Amino acid sequence: MVRVLLAAAFASTVLAANAALKEFGFVSVGFGLSAPAGVFFAGIGFTLRDLLHESGGRYWVLVAIAIGGFLSWWIEPTFAIASATAFTVSELVDFSIYSPLRKRNWLGAITVSNIGGLTVDSVIFLWMAFGSLAFIEGQLVGKAYMTLTFVIPLYIYRNRNDLPIWRNQ
Repeated sequence: MVRVLLAAAFASTVLAANAALKEFGFVSVGFGLSAPAGVFFAGIGFTLRDLLHESGGRYWVLVAIAIGGFLSWWIEPTFAIASATAFTVSELVDFSIYSPLRKRNWLGAITVSNIGGLTVDSVIFLWMAFGSLAFIEGQLVGKAYMTLTFVIPLYIYRNRNDLPIWRNQ
């Protein structure tokens, strides 16, 4: 059941990112930077992706990306293709970083793999959707906000309970 909920949540971030971009265009992320409005949902997606990876494996992650991309197609095909491609390639980068680190330091693995994944995702998405990397700084800052929004509470929870935060189902 946890896998299904995480897959739905992750697929929803793909859909929500594309819907936000279509509805709001570009938004301020602070420090005088702007980014496509979906940046915040995409940022949430990276941590959800690691949680889904832990619970269900890479197959579940790739299926959730496909579902999110398919649903996004109805909103805006160009963004859906760019988003699904960027999420898929960044998942492979995330996987190559997260997998070897997760048993040594789970939260560290999430943090480092999110940084790698969000960077690759940002470059691919911006290039495919807009043919430019003009908003790369804003993309990186916006996604980093969301990574920290998830990683900090996970760190506090884990340390407070002195337990592994995630167990395979």
